[in-house]
Amino acid sequence: MTNPARSHGRQSVRPTLKPRELMRDSPDYADLWQARVVTLFPDLFPGVLGGSLTGKALQEGRWQLHTHDLRRFGIGKHRNVDDTPAGGGAGMVLRADVVGPAIEEAQAHAHGRWPILYMSPRGRRFDQAMARDLSRCAGVTLLCGRFEGVDERVIEHYGITEVSLGDFVMTGGELAAMAMIDATVRLMPGVLGNAESTVEESHANGLLEHPQYTRPATWEGREIPPVLMSGNHGEIARWRREKALELTRERRPDLLRDEGED
Repeated sequence: MTNPARSHGRQSVRPTLKPRELMRDSPDYADLWQARVVTLFPDLFPGVLGGSLTGKALQEGRWQLHTHDLRRFGIGKHRNVDDTPAGGGAGMVLRADVVGPAIEEAQAHAHGRWPILYMSPRGRRFDQAMARDLSRCAGVTLLCGRFEGVDERVIEHYGITEVSLGDFVMTGGELAAMAMIDATVRLMPGVLGNAESTVEESHANGLLEHPQYTRPATWEGREIPPVLMSGNHGEIARWRREKALELTRERRPDLLRDEGED
């Protein structure tokens, strides 16, 4: 159990490196936002997080990514991490005496406001507001479940918040963790090329985003709406607001109810 957790970020890395090659040991930096992922499959990371803008920010040292391998804390010769459910039933459950030490290792690096999240289909729904709140924390630890889940005593003992991407079930929490990290990291200063990109996008103001257009002016007989070519910024803003409301009423009326709009 003495092997150091793998980490990502704050190192001088050539832009041509593949995401997998970003996996290297690096010291912690107190001023950097960190994501610590407790998982049975650390080799899945950084995955998509090593590409595009999140990967560029990782290379530039704007944030750090660390993985904590559950298998290292396994029990016995074969490093077992799970056992049958108490009371019977199908599947296997991750053991408390395996998951607990892994979380302890991850939290040994925590400071300031640093929540622990468990990727779970029974958790509260992840949304833009949560991503924004996480981006203001010092870091986050994400527990990726497998099989039938995690011993409930771990969740209770560490005060873990269960979080879900939606009403569906996946084989493990790794993809959900990557999605949450991506949604969070992109909100940090300097990650997006244009900070204003987050102002009018879907869910930023409680509405879905208005339609977007670019060149050519005419494509397959379809033209860009004339108002967008008018140069009248007031009219453009009104058109975009109207279209955002229209799309939200059509596709996500629940968002309007949440905002108290008719």
